[in-house]
Formats: sequence, C-alpha cells, structure tokens
Amino acid sequence: MSGHYQLLKMLRDQGHRLTPQREMVILALHEANGHLSAEEIHARVQKQNPCVDVSTTYRTLELLREMGIVSQFQSENHLALYELSVRSPHHHLICKQCKAVIDMDQEDLAGLKQFLLARYGFKADLDHCVIEGVCARCSVDGAAAPQAAATNIYREGGQDAHS
Repeated sequence: MSGHYQLLKMLRDQGHRLTPQREMVILALHEANGHLSAEEIHARVQKQNPCVDVSTTYRTLELLREMGIVSQFQSENHLALYELSVRSPHHHLICKQCKAVIDMDQEDLAGLKQFLLARYGFKADLDHCVIEGVCARCSVDGAAAPQAAATNIYREGGQDAHS
C-alpha cells in the first residue's frame, strides 16, 4: 500500500470516517507534492466535485493537521500553506521576492541547535523553522550559494518557482 491510500488508512485507523471530501483533500495534497494554500486545495477539490464547500476543505485540513497527516506553516505574506507531513522532517526558506518556498533538510540546522545550547544554554526546538530571505536566483549580486540538486523549490500554488 502506498501513496494516498496509506494516508486514508491512517484516517480510518484513528477512528475517523473516510468521506469523499476528505479523500479529495488528501489526494489534492498528494498530487501536488508541495505546498498549497487552502484555497488552492479547495480549487483542486472542486475540479472533482463542485459541490464541496470551502468550509469543508478548511475543516478537513484542520483534522488532518491535528492527526499529524498535514503540516501547516505561514508563508512570507502570512498565507497558511499546507503539505503532507509524512515526508522526512524539513524546514522552509521563503524568498521575499519571488515567493519561492525551498525545502531545507533537518540536518542543516544541527549546528545552530548545538550553538544555541553551547552559547546560551538554550535547548532549541527546531522541529519546523521558516526562514525568510532572498533566493539565489533573485539575489541582486548573485552571491547566494547555489541550491542543492535535491532541494524542492515551489512557488505558492505548487508551481516550480522559476519556470
């Protein structure tokens, strides 16, 4: 069992009903393979069934977030973005110019966690960080470090940020 079917099984196994609306929301997130706003998820759901109300989409996203199936974070313009949280833990870099959302590996912040502990005696909870700045492509002087080949980059709406 793979893909969105495993997520649907998680929903049932935790005692929740598997409604067509919930399945459509999970499928929309699974097919996006990235970050989407509730409105974008709802638009994808409505392509399958125009009768689904936006409040149903929001309630489903909240349930999935509470269950740990979906994670939510705020974009640079304070828009809530959602993604499946069954992927490996990661953080987000958000470009203030093009609005690209770049996934950053968990290990990239290990040094920061150690630094904060050593310098301040502070045990940081770095489960999910959002760092705003300017991506390499938008950098005026072009001095930003090149992006790792395996890094996922999305613009709000699930599109490749620089296509």
